[in-house]
Amino acid sequence: MNTRFASYEAVRILVPGLTFALLMALYAWAFLEPWLGGPWPVGPQLAAFGFATLAAGVTMYARESTKRRRAFQENQPSTHLQQIARGLKGAEALSDDEARRVYFHLLNHHIPPVAHDKIFFFSTVYHIMVHIRRITFWFGVVSFVSVAWHLSQGGALPGAAGLVVFTVSVWIVYALNIGSNKADRNVQESYHDQILWMDQNRPLIEKLLRSRRLYSKPGDE
Repeated sequence: MNTRFASYEAVRILVPGLTFALLMALYAWAFLEPWLGGPWPVGPQLAAFGFATLAAGVTMYARESTKRRRAFQENQPSTHLQQIARGLKGAEALSDDEARRVYFHLLNHHIPPVAHDKIFFFSTVYHIMVHIRRITFWFGVVSFVSVAWHLSQGGALPGAAGLVVFTVSVWIVYALNIGSNKADRNVQESYHDQILWMDQNRPLIEKLLRSRRLYSKPGDE
């Protein structure tokens, strides 16, 4: 499972990073090339592309802004554990950190391995799609402003054909992402499946919630 988890996390870094780097390269080709002094040699281009991929991917991964969205916060399995604990005789109420520790214990030791891939896959798709949504939105804004600036300087629209195609394409990708909203639905479906599993294995859940040492930090007992 550790190998699979690492693979999914690597995809979470690389796909948004590659998306940013690719759009940056296309934008540079369509609009910035005259100010960049013409095409660079292949070596520096590849180095810049690789650096942009890793820098953007790691930055977005580290910020974890996708985890602050309502679609990710609502109906989390750890919240369901807190609700069970509040109504369970002989169990103490769980803090957010304690509920997450119980959840990860369940995920690592009790939830069937076949379900892990689905959980990790839907989570990875969610993070990637939200990042792509944000990346395309901001490139769409910047490229639209660039077209307007080009026209305001007396430039002809045919002279910015590449930039116009880029702008329209980016907004189409953004609209398709927003319109389907599949990432949000998938992560909620994954949550509901996990909550259903907990309800079907209620005796195990109650036993774990009564075991204070399972979710206590060292020194709390």
